Amino acid sequence: MLPGPALAAPTEADWAAAVAAVRRLPADARVLLVCHVNPDGDALGSMLGFGLGLRRLGVGRLQATFPGPPELPEPLGWLPGLDLLVPSVEAYPDPDLVVCFDAASASRLGELVDRLDTAGDALVLDHHASNTGFGRLHLVDPGAAATSVVAEELLARLGVSLDAEIATCLYVALTTDTGSFRFEATTPAVHQLAARLLATGIRPGDISRRVFDTRPFGAVRLFGEVLGRAVLDPTAAAGRGLVWTYATLDDLARHHQRPYVLESLIDSVRCTAEADVACVLKQVGSDEWAVSLRSKGAVDVSRVAMALGGGGHRFAAGFTGHGDAQEVLGRIRVEVDAALIAS
Repeated sequence: MLPGPALAAPTEADWAAAVAAVRRLPADARVLLVCHVNPDGDALGSMLGFGLGLRRLGVGRLQATFPGPPELPEPLGWLPGLDLLVPSVEAYPDPDLVVCFDAASASRLGELVDRLDTAGDALVLDHHASNTGFGRLHLVDPGAAATSVVAEELLARLGVSLDAEIATCLYVALTTDTGSFRFEATTPAVHQLAARLLATGIRPGDISRRVFDTRPFGAVRLFGEVLGRAVLDPTAAAGRGLVWTYATLDDLARHHQRPYVLESLIDSVRCTAEADVACVLKQVGSDEWAVSLRSKGAVDVSRVAMALGGGGHRFAAGFTGHGDAQEVLGRIRVEVDAALIAS
């Protein structure tokens, strides 16, 4: 599948419709916030930050959730607003409003996807260029560095001022999706938002240590093993190069680690000087892999991911692959060559 037409930023009519959907809620309304399966910093931080803002507006019957087991990555297990979280099986079956965060397609909502039909209204906040347009109301800005950028603007339009708890959630979301302000999407507006968040008194050093610089020793050993099997293919992408590695369920069990520790592994692979594209395959089933892709710019990895059933951005994308690792890598290799960006 090739990417569709480029999405435009939300219009004033889109923003007005989203504000109206929140403001017309009755006093006893049930609001369900949902983010994608295996939530990362942007998904969880945007959802919880927005939820805390809705609480400030007086929304009392408020839940936040995500599909799958109700387990959080340890680096995110301290965020403000965790009291809003409920397991997916306890989520409102027919909320008055469902708000989805950081999900490019309805499939990313897992067993919660039916809420799009049973809810009185469905609002989608996202920044993926591959967003499929699900839901009724859309605030999808592919130019935004993170979904938290969209969430913060909606809160501002709702008249919610930032406090330290909201800012902490949104800052975690912003820093994780910009790679601590290292990725291409880091614009002047991103730094301006970061400044507004920091002005609430949050401590960026403490947040960074918790989110980026704390890892179990078992994970350190696991990373060493997985990086030791990395393979460089200098001929891929018309000579721009592809570097890849994989981690199995046995690897996780042997080092007594949970899957979340592998999320940052791609950053240790993508620094390879001889490769434009980096790829990490993370086994999630007997023949199923969660695949992370990164590019330095010669290859649009969102095209690779979309061709293989996933999505993302030009520089960062992912999909779910099936087969053994070599079979999945073979399909990636074909699509990488097809996704070269004309220079």
